[in-house]
Amino acid sequence: MRGKIVIITLLGLLIMSLVLAACDDGMGKGIEHGEKRIVLGFSQIGAESVWRSANTKSIIEAAEESGIELKFQDAQQRHENQIKAIRAFIAQQVDVISFSPVVESGWDAVLKEAKDAGIPVIVADRTVDVKDDSLYVTVIGSDFTEEGRRCARWLVEKMKGVKEEVNIAEIQGTPGSAPAIDRKKGFEEILKDYPNFKIVKTETGDFLRSRGKEVMEEFLKDGDLKIDVLFAHNDDMALGAIEAMEEHGIKPGKDILIVSVDASRLAFEAMIAGKLNCTVECNPLIGPQLMKAVRDVVEGKTLPKRIFVEESVFPAEVAAEELPNRKY
Repeated sequence: MRGKIVIITLLGLLIMSLVLAACDDGMGKGIEHGEKRIVLGFSQIGAESVWRSANTKSIIEAAEESGIELKFQDAQQRHENQIKAIRAFIAQQVDVISFSPVVESGWDAVLKEAKDAGIPVIVADRTVDVKDDSLYVTVIGSDFTEEGRRCARWLVEKMKGVKEEVNIAEIQGTPGSAPAIDRKKGFEEILKDYPNFKIVKTETGDFLRSRGKEVMEEFLKDGDLKIDVLFAHNDDMALGAIEAMEEHGIKPGKDILIVSVDASRLAFEAMIAGKLNCTVECNPLIGPQLMKAVRDVVEGKTLPKRIFVEESVFPAEVAAEELPNRKY
């Protein structure tokens, strides 16, 4: 009898262990070796472009795969919304705060609040301009200045041998944002050695396709403005500008050369159609790198102050071959 009781007890313990294992596989995803699940508060700029949508998707999917609980807030392109989101994350006592800043400045006070609360901050995609860089752990994203340089280098090589003046129109991103500031800086840095390349008109398109079209329409209405090249700070604005050109009877990619930044699938399709000449990659798929950084900082590891993503340059000549490889 006693043997039967022992057997029944052992069977009961085995069944209980199997049930607990099943619960851990399903409901308990992200709790490893009895550790508390990491909670990440993330404030996204918005959904202004296909690039941004891909960036958001990468972060959400990477958080799920890493077993990190993600508290996600969309700032809808407003600085004040991000301030509120970060303060909400502090109040919720999340483990790590990350955000992609709408603009570079205006973060000192709220990041000081996060530091005082003992919550590390990781800046994603764009950079911030703060007096004390200990207010954040690291910045993960692109080298926007180099992206601007790459656009200019491609243009100079494309127009190699041209001696006459090359008139460039520029559609910038959101005023005060890191990519708008740095892409312009990098572009002009290269062109200073080529005095016949001149930026004759610059307006902001806020990284929006609709605004890119509006700005290009304004350019084209100026009868005294001659444009040989369009430099757009992102693909969406370039695509909007292409629409405006076509409505004015201008052949984009031929009558006006176009170089832009992002390397989205839509840009590759435009290059294949002969309407865009070059796109410089700005890789939005930073989710896995961000989640690794989150885990590392929670574990007390030291991170470099800047973590760059790998990026390339894609002229129209390689668009058809490369299109199947694009993930955004």
